[in-house]
This record gives sequence, C-alpha cells and structure tokens, in this order.
Amino acid sequence: MKLLKQFGIILLVTCIGEIIKLLVPLPIPGSIYGLVLMFILLLTHVISLDSVRNAAEFLIAIMPVMFIPAATGLINNWPQLKPILFPAVTIAILVTLITMAVTGKTAMFIIGRSKKEEETHE
Repeated sequence: MKLLKQFGIILLVTCIGEIIKLLVPLPIPGSIYGLVLMFILLLTHVISLDSVRNAAEFLIAIMPVMFIPAATGLINNWPQLKPILFPAVTIAILVTLITMAVTGKTAMFIIGRSKKEEETHE
C-alpha cells in the first residue's frame, strides 16, 4: 500500500506538469514541468523524500527497460537512418563531450566559489 501511495504522488506531480504544459505557451514538455515541480516540492519539504523514495528507486531500476521501444523504433527505421548514421553518431559524440566539459567547468567554478566563501567566513 505504501508503494502505491508513492506512485500516486509521483503520478499526481507528473499530471500537474502536463496541466501546466497546457496552460503555459512555451515549447517545454510536460515531463520537464513535472520534474521541476517535483524538485521544488522536495526542496521545500512539501513532499518528503521518504514519501517517494521506494517508488523512485524502482522507477530508476527499470529505466533501461523503458528504452527498448525507442531502440526497436530505430531498428525498424534502419533504411532511413543508414545514410545519416555517421553524421548523427559524430554529432552525438561531440555534443556529449561538450556537455561533459561544460558540466565539469561549471562544477569546478561552483566548488571554487564555495571554497572562497568558506575562507571569507573564517
């Protein structure tokens, strides 16, 4: 019963995200609104982490299974993908490397800034 309640909370927040998508005229998926809303609710302790932890861990554990339909779709469309495979893979690798570099630099900046603030307070 506890797990069902946790899934219900996650589902409710996801549905609210979809409703926000209908009301806000921005090209942002409803799932993103739901994620941001869940983050804010967890951050402000409106929803406690323990009230969704088990269901969230289950969803994360089965996440790889959720990619099977997408992979099947790619296999079914192989004739259309074959001519653009090399450019698509090249772009995916470059974007991944750029994302990793920007994320690393941002993290280093934030860590350095935090250390400076700690030294200032001491």
